[in-house]
Amino acid sequence: MQADQDTVATTRERLHVDCAGAEIFSHVTSRWGMLVLAELLDGPQRFAALRDRIDGISEKMLSQNLRDLVADGLLTRTVEPDTPPKVSYQLTPPGRELAEKLYAVLEWIGHNLL
Repeated sequence: MQADQDTVATTRERLHVDCAGAEIFSHVTSRWGMLVLAELLDGPQRFAALRDRIDGISEKMLSQNLRDLVADGLLTRTVEPDTPPKVSYQLTPPGRELAEKLYAVLEWIGHNLL
């Protein structure tokens, strides 16, 4: 039991308000961040497809969330040299692991609260 409490305390310390972990936590647990990660579980997608699949997200919010999640190392951004350039987003291995866990939360909410 003490080991579990130590783990929880250590995790809380990592998510101190001034640390990088807290910023990543806020990105992935935001309304849009969770939905972007969940949508990318189906595979790489272009900006317009994500915008169309995530009900209610504005282009500005989608852009900001994608930028944050790429900076956090959870997504990769690939630009295909075409005219016009085609940009797609894909989960990184850590991003996929996290997205699967967040998707489980979204499923739980859907089954239990909606």
